[in-house]
Amino acid sequence: MKLARLLPAFAAGAILTACGGGGTTTTTNVTVPSDLSISSFTADFSYMAKLKDLTAAGKGKVGVILPDTTSSVRYVQFDQPYLQKAFQQAGYKSSDFTITNAQGQEAQELAQAQTAITNGATVLIMDPLNSTVGSQIQTLAQQKGVKVISYDRATFTGTNTYYVSFDNVQVGELIGKGFVQCVADWGVKNAQVYELDGGQNSDPNAVSFAQGYNDAIWGKKVAHVDNGTTNSQGMKLVGEQVATDWKNDIGQTIFQQAYTANSAINATVEANDGLGNAVVTVLKSKGVKAKSVPTTGQDATPDGMANVLTDFQCGSVYKAVYLEAQAAVALATVLRAGQNPPSGLVNGTTAPPSGQSGNQQPAVLLVPIWVSKANMKDTVIKDNFVDKGALCQKVTAAVCSAAGIS
Repeated sequence: MKLARLLPAFAAGAILTACGGGGTTTTTNVTVPSDLSISSFTADFSYMAKLKDLTAAGKGKVGVILPDTTSSVRYVQFDQPYLQKAFQQAGYKSSDFTITNAQGQEAQELAQAQTAITNGATVLIMDPLNSTVGSQIQTLAQQKGVKVISYDRATFTGTNTYYVSFDNVQVGELIGKGFVQCVADWGVKNAQVYELDGGQNSDPNAVSFAQGYNDAIWGKKVAHVDNGTTNSQGMKLVGEQVATDWKNDIGQTIFQQAYTANSAINATVEANDGLGNAVVTVLKSKGVKAKSVPTTGQDATPDGMANVLTDFQCGSVYKAVYLEAQAAVALATVLRAGQNPPSGLVNGTTAPPSGQSGNQQPAVLLVPIWVSKANMKDTVIKDNFVDKGALCQKVTAAVCSAAGIS
């Protein structure tokens, strides 16, 4: 009867009985909670406590490597503290995990991976600066029997590799749909469109973003669309260029030159808020007024939200980092305990963009949200993703109040 009472607390097979010598030994193995899925995570991190038994049963450490502090403010302001909170809520001791940042240096990111493995990491969560260093880290991890989670940016090599991010093509689709709606809402006629793509030279995700917004705008699910392409809304693509390695200064120079050469550009598409802000900076320097030339973005950064509220940016894709951080730590905890992740968590796959080599990988694909003036207060403000006080001070209280933010 005692055994029968225990069974509901554990999945089938969790109680193992070994007979030998003069008696019986019972060993209890923890199992993955049956309700663990991408829907488990909330802003209060409350689900993570359900993983404490898995954490206690795990072996080795988890090493987290973030890429830089410049391509997006998120890595310092959100990823690092959210990852730390997720580990702590899941019952990790401070000695069980490390979080480092490569500061934009490939050699440093590889060295940080080597150090983490040397110090006993059995799972790495890495956000690779580019596919080259990502592949190097995955090769090293594979040689050492260490499992890898590619966090936010995929690298399609190696084995025992998982991917945790948002559905990247869907991110692009949201950018494209938001742009098309904005062109209509702002009354832009005969839109002459310029696209400022993200770092497609080094980041496969950037290719997926472009496939998404090109599909939504031009009906072509491809990374690059030919100049002169038109759509049924009367839009025409007049130029497109990649801001290599997601560098905002490069993006600003590119658009400065493009706009100087063609002042007829009256609608733009950008792959993230940093590039969107680079374009807005150029437009403002040319005396372009609000609600005249649409721009787009992703990451829901403070600058991006300020540009949205002041009508220089249509919207931004909000990828709630607190969801991503919890998903990555949950997956790492399952793998560290030697268990198989459930399909509710690893809910899809990711594969290299067409024409690129690499392996299909199991993936945790979270759901992004398009944030505009209309829903900002119920998304990034409600989640405390953007500091309301600082934002309203930047754009004025009156502007915030008009958007329902008070």
